[in-house]
Amino acid sequence: MKTNHQVTKHCLSSSINSKTLFASAFLTGALLLTGCQSTNLSSHANPSSTMTKNQTSAAAKTALATALQKQRRQSFSYHSNIEINNEQQFANVTTNDQVASDYPSEYCEDTHDQAYAALLEQAEGQNKDVLNTEYDAQRTALKNNYLECNAAYEAWVDHQYDSDIAVLPSYQQLFDNYDSKIKPLEIKKSKLLDAYWFKPLSFNAQGIYQPMAGRATMLASAQYQARNHHSSINQPIYIDFKNGDIYLWADNVAMFNSSMLDDALGTKWQNKWLKIAMDDGTLPKGFGREVIKSHFAAMDETFETVPVSQFDYVAPNTLASLSPKLPAHQLTPMLATDTIIRRVQSAESYEQFYQDYMRVFYDRISKRYPELIEANASDQSENTTSDKFTSKALVQQVLAMIKSQAEGGDETEEGTLPENTEVQELYGFDKRGQLKWQHLRNELLSKAKAVSGTSSKGVTVDMLQQYSAISHQDMAFPTLPSDVQVPNASNSIDARKYGKELMQYYRDGNGTFMGKMIFSRFPTSIEAIGAVD
Repeated sequence: MKTNHQVTKHCLSSSINSKTLFASAFLTGALLLTGCQSTNLSSHANPSSTMTKNQTSAAAKTALATALQKQRRQSFSYHSNIEINNEQQFANVTTNDQVASDYPSEYCEDTHDQAYAALLEQAEGQNKDVLNTEYDAQRTALKNNYLECNAAYEAWVDHQYDSDIAVLPSYQQLFDNYDSKIKPLEIKKSKLLDAYWFKPLSFNAQGIYQPMAGRATMLASAQYQARNHHSSINQPIYIDFKNGDIYLWADNVAMFNSSMLDDALGTKWQNKWLKIAMDDGTLPKGFGREVIKSHFAAMDETFETVPVSQFDYVAPNTLASLSPKLPAHQLTPMLATDTIIRRVQSAESYEQFYQDYMRVFYDRISKRYPELIEANASDQSENTTSDKFTSKALVQQVLAMIKSQAEGGDETEEGTLPENTEVQELYGFDKRGQLKWQHLRNELLSKAKAVSGTSSKGVTVDMLQQYSAISHQDMAFPTLPSDVQVPNASNSIDARKYGKELMQYYRDGNGTFMGKMIFSRFPTSIEAIGAVD
């Protein structure tokens, strides 16, 4: 669930990829500083002939690039949905990939017990006693297998650090690599995670984007629906492009703030917006507009170098055969589509695309605003505490991170990123060639595939974003009263002004125990935040 601009594609894809998370946040913040010209979603549609005359991969890439570029100038309503499942995480796992017990010390006994249980089931299915003579050979084989396994395990334990190990090669390989095997507890946890967390949980966001009016809205929400438990939480967000302000619904954080920091808050934040000014006047003039231009230029330049082999046209009826299956509520609107373009990337290609994007973006910004880059390399010891909390200082830090990521700065950090097996993007167009939805499927690598290279899939994340013309009859925030649909001076709290007042409250000896601890531990930092104008 990200902002609904062409940056949506970048941010939505990056939500699974922490290597570009900060870049997405940076671009989102930049969008708050300025808007761009737009047209209504329904007023500039492409003729369908441009989509259907040529069904080659090159045509698919060109058509998609054109549609995404036109979307930048459009106002629209959007709805995003994210669903997660791991139903196939351990599907199609071979017997060589899994073991009968969670610990090697229990492997022989558990393997024997499972095999004997299978023999019992076989005998019962034939209405016979498992002790009948016809099962003697099978019972003897089970016993001998157990004795052989147990002897091999004891020998492995006694000599696992010796150069000469008198253990059968098959058992030696098994016990040496036991930690990498899929164990019963892992499968059980995976099934429980899917049943009690992934399936009942969904994430949604809806809103409008109107750059001509200088605003965007988002109602982000999370729902959990189980048999005996239904809960939901939402966060309204209002973005004022013209003034560079973002508004968050204050009710959601009022209780936390009251209990942790401001014991005198009371109900002052009830039915109020919290206004956060993104630019304190320290950024170069026109910086936000230049960031947007650089973002689009970087996306276009990077997209241009993508191999055409990643793109093709697919028939809508093929969507039903995807494995794992698409969520039903996502599949329905996707099937009602005239034309679908698919883009499939490998994990390496997906990572490289955004790394290239960040490199191009950083190069453009660094050339346009060298003062934001040079400060990163200079000695910052002379900066005051207040200087470190300005918008300029924060942008400098983000640019430094973008440079690091563009250069592959965190590739040596192990275990920090999920591994992607494949990333698939689908784009649906109506008869007029208008982009109606885009879908991203990201499959995170399962342990089974990481270990053995099988076709087993891991956790699957499906993200669908739909676009439509803005209906002025619909409220931007259905959950809020009508008189607070648009933030203003009377229904909002200025975060900077409130920060100054809170600091004075603590200087007068008031405040919560937790707040006093924080204030005493970081007095200059907290004061600086409240002092920035």
